[in-house]
Amino acid sequence: MAKILLHKENLFHNLNLILKQAGKIQKVAIVLKDNAYGHGIIEISSLLKEFGIKKAVVKNFEEALKIKDYFDYILVLSNKNFNNFHHNFHFALNCFELIKDLPNNINVHIKVDTGMHRNGILPEQLEETFFKLVEKNINITGVFTHHKNADNILSKDFEQQNILFSKIKEEVKKICKRFSIKLPAFHSCNSSALFRHKSIEDDFVRVGIATYGYLETNSKTLPNLKPIMSLWANKVSSRILKKGKSVGYGGTYTSKKDISISTYDIGYGDGFLRLNENQHYTTPKGFKVLGRVSMDFLTLNSNEEEVCIFDNVKNLAKIHNTISYEIITTLSKDIKREITK
Repeated sequence: MAKILLHKENLFHNLNLILKQAGKIQKVAIVLKDNAYGHGIIEISSLLKEFGIKKAVVKNFEEALKIKDYFDYILVLSNKNFNNFHHNFHFALNCFELIKDLPNNINVHIKVDTGMHRNGILPEQLEETFFKLVEKNINITGVFTHHKNADNILSKDFEQQNILFSKIKEEVKKICKRFSIKLPAFHSCNSSALFRHKSIEDDFVRVGIATYGYLETNSKTLPNLKPIMSLWANKVSSRILKKGKSVGYGGTYTSKKDISISTYDIGYGDGFLRLNENQHYTTPKGFKVLGRVSMDFLTLNSNEEEVCIFDNVKNLAKIHNTISYEIITTLSKDIKREITK
């Protein structure tokens, strides 16, 4: 059976780099959305708790429920299900119109659109948003934004959004004083933004992809992050592929000599995507994927009982003309995750 190994030492190495950049552990919130970027939300949560991380960010209410006992503070980015919400849940308000749907006494983080134009209230709606939330006895526990181009150091967007968010923070301070309410937590940094700042002035940072060992940026000065996931497959069968014979659907690979090959139990049904046949993928140990990846199997020039398919997805991302996020989040939740040193 195929499996995913989660390397604890690599995770803790990445967390220490994040902690050093953020300043202190209280300023670190780890993003666990989409099954912890494909790594396994429960497995990663248990390791984060062991390390001492207290804050987490998830996609929806269902993910929050899964990890409610692992963290003191959970930010839910998008969900309309507020039934039986836990005291440590905080819900993102992604647009002004949703205020009417919020129950009283809920914890809310106001998302402000500073330039991404995907969701969030408009800066000019800030005071009215506070008024409506206070009117409903809703606890405003955070104000945040999201960077659209922090990974591109050639763009001016990062600086412009920082300037606008600084102005928003000053406005929030005035509004809170006017309404005599507690100042909310401010946060804006994703992984790329975190490593662009010399110091973090916000109350905490939301770190996703860097936690798992990757950083999608064109910066030449990158932290020494280590991928924490490796994908392994087990042999199903072996044979000698004779010279001139092909293997797999379409017969796209034809052997130039007699070779030993084996089929392994991983395929695109498990989230290991079909390869562009103009590109060739080689495993960390040097075995080549021969022919097409099928739904449940792929073939390698190997006889080993168990093979590491990847321990770093950067090369696969290049082959698929995509980013590391897409490769790791595509992996099936049904693949067994195991924690190892």
